[in-house]
Amino acid sequence: MTTLMTCLKERQIPFTQFEPMSRHTTFRTGGEARLFVMPKSEQALAQALRLCAQCGEKPFILGNGSNLLVPDEGLDRVVINIGDGLDTVKLLDHTTIEAGAGATLAKVCKYALDESLAGLAFAYGIPGTVGGAVYMNAGAYGGEMKQVVSCVRYLDRNGCPGELSGEDLAFSYRSSAFQSMDVVITSVVMQLQKGDPTVIEAEMRDLLGRRKDKQPLEYPSAGSVFKRPEGHFAGALIEQCGLKGKTIGGAQVSEKHAGFIINIGNATTKDVTDLIAYCQKTVLEQCGVLLEPEIKCI
Repeated sequence: MTTLMTCLKERQIPFTQFEPMSRHTTFRTGGEARLFVMPKSEQALAQALRLCAQCGEKPFILGNGSNLLVPDEGLDRVVINIGDGLDTVKLLDHTTIEAGAGATLAKVCKYALDESLAGLAFAYGIPGTVGGAVYMNAGAYGGEMKQVVSCVRYLDRNGCPGELSGEDLAFSYRSSAFQSMDVVITSVVMQLQKGDPTVIEAEMRDLLGRRKDKQPLEYPSAGSVFKRPEGHFAGALIEQCGLKGKTIGGAQVSEKHAGFIINIGNATTKDVTDLIAYCQKTVLEQCGVLLEPEIKCI
C-alpha cells in the first residue's frame, strides 16, 4: 500500500486514506475505504489502474454511488472514484454526443436539451452516472439506455483501451455485456435526434414531476430496490403484503412508494440489507414471488 501511495503521489493523482463511503453513496451508509483515489482524467485513471495491477490491488470503481450498498465495516481495498474526472460531455456531430462515464445523467440530459437533441428525457431524474446507467442498462418511463447508446469505450484492469458497439453491448433488462467483463467504462457515445427544445424540456419536466409525486426523493435511497419480476411489479407486491412503512433500525419501506427503501435517519447498511431480506421473505411466502435486488451490495 505504501508503494502504491508513493507512486500515486509521484504522478500527482489525488487520494485519501480511510474515506467514509457514506459520503459517496446516495443511501448515506457505509464504512471507510482503505484508499480512495480520485483521478482527474482518463490518462490518470489508466495510470491508477496500472499501478493497482502492479501492486496486486483490484480496485472497486465508484461513480455516483446511487445503486450501491457498502458494508458498515468498510472496504479493505482501493476505491477509484471516476465521478469528478470523467464527467465531460461533448458534441461529436449534430445528433451524436459523447459523455464521460462519470457524468451524471442529469448533466447529460441538460446538455442534450441545450443542443435540441431528443431521446434522453426518460433518463432525467435517474440518480446515477452514464457509466453506471450503461452497466445496468438503466431505464424509466418506457425508455432505457440501449435505445440511445451506440458505442462504449473502456479501459481494462491494466489501463489498456477498448470499445464495444452494436449487438456486442448485449443490452437486456437491467443488464449489459459489462456485467461479465472486468473493465472500467470511460465514455459513452449516444445517438439522438434533433427535436424541439420546448417539447423536450416539457417532457423532462413532466417526468421529473411524476418522480417527485410518486417517489420519496426527499430521503436518502438507491431508487427502486428490486428488479421488476415477470408479470408483476415489485412495489405492488410489497404493498400487497402490508409492508409499507415497515422499519428496521433507520431503514424503512417508503410509505410513498413501496418499491423504495429509504434512510429515515442514521440507517446502517445492515438495517437496509435486513429490510431487503425481510421483504424478500415475506413476498415469497405470501405471493410465491422471489424479488431480485437491483441494488449492488459489495
